[in-house]
Amino acid sequence: MNINEILDQAIERDASDIHLVCGNKPLLRIIRTLVPVEDSEVLTRDDMNEVYDFLVRGNLQLDDIFNTTKKLDTSYQYKDIRLRVNIALSDNIPTCTLRIIKNELPSYESLGVPDIVRRMTYQTQGLMLVTGKTNSGKSTTLNALINHINETQNKKILTLENPIEYKHTSNKSLIVQRELGKSRDFESFSAGVKNSLREDCDILVIGEIRDKETMEAAIETAESGHLVIGTLHTRSCAEALDRMINFYEVKDQASIKYLLSSLLKLVTAQRLLEGVDGKPVLVPEVMVVDNIIAGIIRKDKTSVSEIEDAIQSSSEKGSIGLINSLAKLFVDGRISLDLAKAQIEEKNINVLNRTIMQLRIQKGQH
Repeated sequence: MNINEILDQAIERDASDIHLVCGNKPLLRIIRTLVPVEDSEVLTRDDMNEVYDFLVRGNLQLDDIFNTTKKLDTSYQYKDIRLRVNIALSDNIPTCTLRIIKNELPSYESLGVPDIVRRMTYQTQGLMLVTGKTNSGKSTTLNALINHINETQNKKILTLENPIEYKHTSNKSLIVQRELGKSRDFESFSAGVKNSLREDCDILVIGEIRDKETMEAAIETAESGHLVIGTLHTRSCAEALDRMINFYEVKDQASIKYLLSSLLKLVTAQRLLEGVDGKPVLVPEVMVVDNIIAGIIRKDKTSVSEIEDAIQSSSEKGSIGLINSLAKLFVDGRISLDLAKAQIEEKNINVLNRTIMQLRIQKGQH
């Protein structure tokens, strides 16, 4: 098996991921579809062991981590392309997932992320969150934000990543990128965040807030006068709030709600859908934490629908509801109506239809 040929084809066909699994042909994820590598054979156990050796490159520390934990996150450089590598086991045979990281970061303007998200990076302190499920483009948005700050503001930016995807070069800002890992720069996100307090950074970027310890450290950093930008694996703004609150026991939730209501500045949740032209389209939902939303966060019981309604009605402050985003993308001819409807609950279909009608009237359409 020629791994380089697979990598070349993936790059040429603009794939986002490569899947190598024993008993299957190598597969490329192109937009959202899994496509076999052309002229490829079914992978055998020997092939997968060869892939493992190729990616680990005789590094005894990486080999030890994999043998101890049965999984490995690392990176690999091929030509001028960086790959994010995950190796796991299936039936005691290595399986590999490779994410291709494009060298050229798309401009912030080209991504389709609302401008309020960029403007919020001028806050001197507080907490901003970029959320979405896997393959929703969170890393690209986060790095485009870092790049924009680097080009326009004089700040020290510290990033904690797993692994580092885009390599930034300091411009107007000073950028320090640190990678998670036993043999890398820091051993846990919570430890990395705590140490950032001693590093005199203006902006802290946390690759993933996945537990209470990291959440607490992020809040402490925001409280002490820093802007903290983090990511969460949640599908919506309301779900992100719920996840953060539920890191804590019930007896501690009132105090954490109070802190979040004052420190949280913005949450953006994004999805990537296939557009009518076959290209990915970003669908944003944005929650700007104004007085109304802060009041809802502080309540004893916070319902998802109440937060969604508040987002829908706070558009003058910069908030953007999911239904509004879907309606606009449909009216602009970028996504199909069926795809838009599939993103929301049945009870909200009428609201989507009304929003589409209002947008068409505004645009002079019928």
